[in-house]
Amino acid sequence: MENLLDLQFLIESIPYILARLPITLGIAVGSLILSLVIGLGTALIKIYKVPVLRVISSVYVSFVRGTPLLVQLYLVFYGIPKVIYFLQREQGWLLGLDVNLIAPEVYALLAFSFNLGAYLSETIRSAIESVDRGQFEAAKAIGMKPTQMMLKIIFPQALIVAIPNLGNMFITTIKDTSLVFIIGVIDIMGQAKILGSRGLAFFEVYIAVSIIYWIVCLIVERALVIIEKRARRYERGIAS
Repeated sequence: MENLLDLQFLIESIPYILARLPITLGIAVGSLILSLVIGLGTALIKIYKVPVLRVISSVYVSFVRGTPLLVQLYLVFYGIPKVIYFLQREQGWLLGLDVNLIAPEVYALLAFSFNLGAYLSETIRSAIESVDRGQFEAAKAIGMKPTQMMLKIIFPQALIVAIPNLGNMFITTIKDTSLVFIIGVIDIMGQAKILGSRGLAFFEVYIAVSIIYWIVCLIVERALVIIEKRARRYERGIAS
């Protein structure tokens, strides 16, 4: 009678899966950094109601919210090469770029940045708008330029408000990276699929990969709690 669970295979597969953890974390962290730039830019466009760009940013956020991440991943993976080929053929641009040499990790990073940036834009916008309007008036009264006001007064306070949502979105992104194996990225999920195929033990490897995701997310959650506590102390220090 077959055993329900091949525990030895499960344990032996963990080091091989963990070897791909840097790929998973690299995509998650890289997309978070890029999406912060995208989200901040989109949020400021909406706050300052920049003509034309405001409409474009609204369509962008609506599109991301209204389509699955998997579809967005495919659009980036198949769409960017087509755009590059078109520019090379019709416009004579990017002639030195060979799309065949672009690693699938790059497409995954762009897709996740594109997706996360839309959600972060709303988080950042609401965080900035939550700052007391008196702070804006006080900054203007002492002669601060808009850039100085944002960097020294508004952004630090808005960041404290946004930290919980930023953390939750980062954790969600870590889990969502499990989709990238469908475009050829061998992350921890892709490695688990390969190991499961070799040993015909999919149940065991998916238990292993779920445990790894769980532990990583627990560590991130704990780190976010510490960061949030320190941010709150910093906020109280400013208030006093």
